[in-house]
Amino acid sequence: MRSYFELPNGVQMPKIGFGTYKSTDGRDECVISQALEAGYRLLDTAAAYKNEEQVGKAITRSGISRKEIFLTSKVWKTDLGYENTKKSFQESLERLQTDYLDLFLLHWPKPDPEFADWKELDRESWRALEELYKEGKVRAIGVSNFLPHHLENIRKTAEIQPMVDQLELHVGYLQESAVSYCKKHQIQVQAWSPLGRRRIMEQEQIQKMAEKYQTSPAQFLLTFLLQLGIGVIPKASVPERMRQNLELPEFTIKEEDIWYLRGLPQMGWSGEHPDLPRVPAQQ
Repeated sequence: MRSYFELPNGVQMPKIGFGTYKSTDGRDECVISQALEAGYRLLDTAAAYKNEEQVGKAITRSGISRKEIFLTSKVWKTDLGYENTKKSFQESLERLQTDYLDLFLLHWPKPDPEFADWKELDRESWRALEELYKEGKVRAIGVSNFLPHHLENIRKTAEIQPMVDQLELHVGYLQESAVSYCKKHQIQVQAWSPLGRRRIMEQEQIQKMAEKYQTSPAQFLLTFLLQLGIGVIPKASVPERMRQNLELPEFTIKEEDIWYLRGLPQMGWSGEHPDLPRVPAQQ
């Protein structure tokens, strides 16, 4: 874990983290403990994942210093607003058994796609994040699933600009406009679902490219995003897969292959979009 992105305020965020979504479904904190044992020091959770308590237990039982762990959580879209955001943050701290977060995000820009007053709601929620940051309760603040028009809305009145935008990003769903906007405004992009879905992993050309670079399809796809300057938070439930996703071999993907990957048609999309009703995921 010597590889970091430096956020605009100087905070260092590991380039590779562990996504805890569904990691505790029907289970205890065992998978999260295995991730820490594998070497992960960035753990990504959220109030909506219903596993902050297990994440907190895993950190406590690991014996690893809290300062060595970069801990991210998020306020859910139905809890937006100034007071609700503050309340959600405090509840997350209690469940995580910590007195600060390294990164706190607004999980989605709207309670639902048809919500008319989302602009003011987002601005008030962001004001709450700014106060938490000024009070030293969180080391960095940002958003998740915010597209350029959502970001423009809060940036117009923000005292502190968003430092991170966490987006669904993978081959077949690269959201080039949002990534370009973030880079222009010094917002670090972090990819959730960086491996996409089964169709991407099984795509013949991806498998051939992975063979060409003498690596696995998963390691190839993660390296692709990192080479674009995008952080990744892959999920895994098996220790060996956890280690493979973290301990990437050193290689550089050729420019012609980068352009090929960026030009592939849409595939593997989760079906989630902040401005549209959810549709079935593309497998």
